[in-house]
Amino acid sequence: MVGNLPVTTTSFVGRGSELGVIATALTQHRLVTLTGGGGVGKSRLALRAAERARGAYADGVWWVDLSHLYDDRLLTATVCDAVGLLDHNPRDPVDALCEWLSGRQVLLVFDCCERLLPACRRLVGELLTAAPRLTALATSRKPLTVHGERCVQVAPLSTDDDGGNADALRLFEERCSTAAPGLSLDAPGAPETVSAICRRLEGIPLALELACAQLRNNSLTEVAERLGSRLDTLVDETVWPKRHRALRTAIGWSHELCSPLERLLWARLSVFRGPVEAADAQSVCAGGPLGAADIPRLLERLADQSVLQRTGTRYRMLDTLREYGAMWLAELGEEQSLARLHATHFAALLAEAEAEWLSDQQVVWYARVSDSHTDVRAALDHLIAEDPGAAVDMAGRTGLFWPCCGHLHESRDYLERVLALDTPEGPSRTRALWALGITLTLQGDHPAALRVGEECAAAARRDGTPASALFAAHTQGLTHLMAGRPQDAYDVSDHALVTHSTSPPAGAPQLCCMVIRTFAHSALGRLSEAYEAATGLRRLSLQYGEHWARSYAFHQLAYIDLLQGRPHDAEHHARAMLISKHNLRDNLGIALALDLLTGANAAQGDGIGAARTSGTGNTYWRRLGHPNHGTPELSEVRDRWEHQARSAAGDVAYDKAFHAALHDDAEQGLAVVLDGPPAL
Repeated sequence: MVGNLPVTTTSFVGRGSELGVIATALTQHRLVTLTGGGGVGKSRLALRAAERARGAYADGVWWVDLSHLYDDRLLTATVCDAVGLLDHNPRDPVDALCEWLSGRQVLLVFDCCERLLPACRRLVGELLTAAPRLTALATSRKPLTVHGERCVQVAPLSTDDDGGNADALRLFEERCSTAAPGLSLDAPGAPETVSAICRRLEGIPLALELACAQLRNNSLTEVAERLGSRLDTLVDETVWPKRHRALRTAIGWSHELCSPLERLLWARLSVFRGPVEAADAQSVCAGGPLGAADIPRLLERLADQSVLQRTGTRYRMLDTLREYGAMWLAELGEEQSLARLHATHFAALLAEAEAEWLSDQQVVWYARVSDSHTDVRAALDHLIAEDPGAAVDMAGRTGLFWPCCGHLHESRDYLERVLALDTPEGPSRTRALWALGITLTLQGDHPAALRVGEECAAAARRDGTPASALFAAHTQGLTHLMAGRPQDAYDVSDHALVTHSTSPPAGAPQLCCMVIRTFAHSALGRLSEAYEAATGLRRLSLQYGEHWARSYAFHQLAYIDLLQGRPHDAEHHARAMLISKHNLRDNLGIALALDLLTGANAAQGDGIGAARTSGTGNTYWRRLGHPNHGTPELSEVRDRWEHQARSAAGDVAYDKAFHAALHDDAEQGLAVVLDGPPAL
């Protein structure tokens, strides 16, 4: 079953009637919106309803988290990322998304729409019009007001204990068993105290969870007494209106019970948009009385108090609690200083990732940059507004990571924005032009890529640095190669390498040009030169422990093995490429490797294996929307491989295996392929 629903680690309590209403509404309406105040449990209820509905949607249930977005610029890109659409076309992203969803039977869950209500209204309306089999489930503090919308008001949990139907009490008891497992709720007076707490908090789930967290260090009686104290007057009612009094009481009380350093960290953490690593928090949040060495312990303390949620090695703050922290950050007068620290930190992270690209830490950095994607974008937004020079520098460094990982529309958007800024010429601007050039090439916009490549080359001549010259040669060479001009690709890359190479290589641009020259050799039919170059590139990349260039060396070795009748060797090389590209989260590289593996299977007479890898490969190509299905030379032999596979398996068996893989989840299909013979 395809989809990307979040994994939960806590139990779901009650809401039986609401789940029934939502289930019925989803069969009768194409847009169902769960409305209600912050902390009332809209997201958790939507997730439970989506889990129950999975079987009704042949093409999956997909979760779109909008809680980290503060403007609508990245809304469509966020939805594309959520559904696995990594579009490699220059067309409008909304058009690409509409085409992707058209004909699919899908449930899209849009979580936390309230901050982007007008944009969500427009996008959801367009998607529902373009994709008649699409159903949308949304959570929002207000309705989207799209035609045909069915709103379901999410009320707090019941606190009425008559007949044992108080879901608030059940939630309290379950969370209490985790927070304070030694506490007896059957002791004299305890049931009455629990009921009083649940009523005082009006059955709001987030408020109850915060109260339960305090039972680690407080008795039931102390919790009940403090909830009736003056703490609910501590919050600005312009931010937390009267109707949210119970929630603000619980949050305000949790805040009051935190130590001064915990409160300070809570406020400063609100600057992050996504889950936070301890190291990121130390870099951004330390200062004044808050020492960096104290932050890991304080993060654990805030997690124990349910202010943060642990997600592996990272910490996530619920949107409602982030809003509260941001309010106190403003009260402290630290909004601007923390935004600068945040942007500076993630700009430094990109710089460190680039510096260690040519090393055995390369895969780690691809994962790190990918996991920090939301905060990297936020940092770039801040720098574009406040420090144009730093924005150009940071955006250029994304060129090693974003295009590889499929963020082409975002890459183009940010790079065009920073290059439009009034900043001086220099290596940083040249690198940004390089990054834009390869982004345009991968989108298939070759005329625009060629213009940018020429501008990059002119800027590199003015810079006079070897790195700039190699970057310019790489973007021009890639454009020529993808446009079917291998001689031009060879000429520009070879000239740059002869003129500017160092031994050992100084960094990424030299290896990038070596990859282009190797591909140009094979595209020109110079297979012995290509094989020798690929072997040398593999040896060099193994020496450094990097995977990007190595994966393309394996691509060329597999391709030439196939052309020269060594399908067994081709299979091992293709699998080695596939593993490296999977480690780098490079979906275009995965698709290319699957094509080569299909050819190796077909040439060895494994028609069913070829059908499966071809089906999985086509799933990736559909996600990419790539105009050329990869490099031009592969298109010339792909039909031949299919003919060989069909001859070996028979048309009926081939079609059955192919379509089974084609309609499987891409990651599941890839896992099946990876579970094969070991790579070299």
